[in-house]
Amino acid sequence: MKIRAAKVSDVKEIHKIVEYYADNKEMLHRPLNAIYENIQEFVVVEENGEIIACGALHVAWEDLAEIKALAVVNGQTKKGLGRQIVDKLEQNAADLGVNRIFTLTFKPIFFEKLGYKLIPKETLPHKIWSECINCHLFPDCGEVPLLKELKK
Repeated sequence: MKIRAAKVSDVKEIHKIVEYYADNKEMLHRPLNAIYENIQEFVVVEENGEIIACGALHVAWEDLAEIKALAVVNGQTKKGLGRQIVDKLEQNAADLGVNRIFTLTFKPIFFEKLGYKLIPKETLPHKIWSECINCHLFPDCGEVPLLKELKK
C-alpha cells in the first residue's frame, strides 16, 4: 500500500469513490471535470493496483488551504487510511508554506481527533463559498467547518 500523487488515469476511480459517499449524502458530489481540472491537488492510496482512498488539498489563500474529497473505499474504512491522507495533505500544505488548513465536513469527529477545531462559518473568506453557491444543498447543507493551525 502506498500514498502517492494522483494521476489523470486515477480520475475515474476517484470520482467513483467520491460519488459513492455523495449518493449516500455523506459528502458533496464532485463533477468528473472538476476532478480532472484539479487532479494535481489529489493524493491517493493505492493497494495492489487499486485506488482505495483519496483526498485533495486546495490552496484558498496565502495562508489557507482546504482538505476536500477525503474518502476511503467502502470496506477499507477503519484502517487509518483517512488519517494517513490527512497527514500527507498537511505535509503538502507545510511544503507549500501554508500554515492553516480547514475542511467542511459531515463527519467533524474524525477531524477533531486529528486536532481540527470547530469554527464559525463566517470566519472563512467569502471566496470559500463560491463552490457552495452551485450546490443543490445550498445554503443549509449541514457541513461543519473545522480549522487546524500547522506548527511552523
